[in-house]
Amino acid sequence: MKSDRLLSLVLLLQTHGKLSAGELAERLEVSVRTVMRDVEAVSAAGIPVYTVRGPHGGIALLPGYRTDVTGLTSDEARALFVLLSGRAHADLGLGRSIDSALRKIMAALPAPFRPDADLASRRILIDPVRWRGGPRRPAADLRVLQEAVFTDRRLRQRYRHGEDGRVRSYTVDPYGLVNKAGTWYLVADHRGRPRLFRADRILSASVADEPVRRREGLELAAVWETLRHRVDHAPDPAPVTVSVRREILGRFLRIHEADVPAPPPVSPPAGSDAAPGTAPDRVRVDMRFRSLGAAEALLAFGADAEVLAPAGLRRTLARRAAEAAARYAAGPHG
Repeated sequence: MKSDRLLSLVLLLQTHGKLSAGELAERLEVSVRTVMRDVEAVSAAGIPVYTVRGPHGGIALLPGYRTDVTGLTSDEARALFVLLSGRAHADLGLGRSIDSALRKIMAALPAPFRPDADLASRRILIDPVRWRGGPRRPAADLRVLQEAVFTDRRLRQRYRHGEDGRVRSYTVDPYGLVNKAGTWYLVADHRGRPRLFRADRILSASVADEPVRRREGLELAAVWETLRHRVDHAPDPAPVTVSVRREILGRFLRIHEADVPAPPPVSPPAGSDAAPGTAPDRVRVDMRFRSLGAAEALLAFGADAEVLAPAGLRRTLARRAAEAAARYAAGPHG
């Protein structure tokens, strides 16, 4: 549309100063004749644009003239560059188009906004593909993480692991943040090795005074691709079905949230019956573990969590429970 092209012309002059008619024609993808007609239209609209003839001539706005024709704030400009990951655009056949679009937007942005926009494009990624059909997680407080990411500082954090619920402390070197299907992750190096930290498991965090120590030549997109590939190509999870006593279901789900793709309701719907083969005071929970060996941690719940399937895991837990019972029955050992 002509109005869009006129706006682009003014933005280009505001951003780059004097440009030749040929340069404007190339950027706007029109002919030189069309550019000259557009310049006349812009001038008629009251915008002080003028032309200079000769080998060093061109088209320019009067010195000192500025207009906020975009209406953008600095935060809005930065938000434009928090876009879908390159993988998502490639899947849609838009890989080259998104690069071209970003270049055009960056060229049109007022100069003071460009550094923040460029930094946002290198520190934030959105990946819409959900891992293994996992549930959408609650939003995490990202303010401290963003501060570390955008000020290039190290981050100290206390982190609760999903596998065993243990809380550990880390000092990490952030590359950026990734939103994976609604769940935010911090991508960082820990002792020079890439790590992925789910933001809603970070119990506390503070920005250190030390500058970040990223590995040279690496940006968020490359590190994220390595970590994503590692998760995507991990062995298929082992399915496990457990009957959990309803009274402890909430605590059970908190401890094993990473192993439960779709948590059942803590309280039964009014008037509902128990699932077939399940007592009224118990809830059937379908789980996924990295291996059946990892599922042996369920034994810590005793009779409150009974494995229904697979049969091999039931036999293993029965054997381990019998060994523990026999040892305790025999009295203390030195």
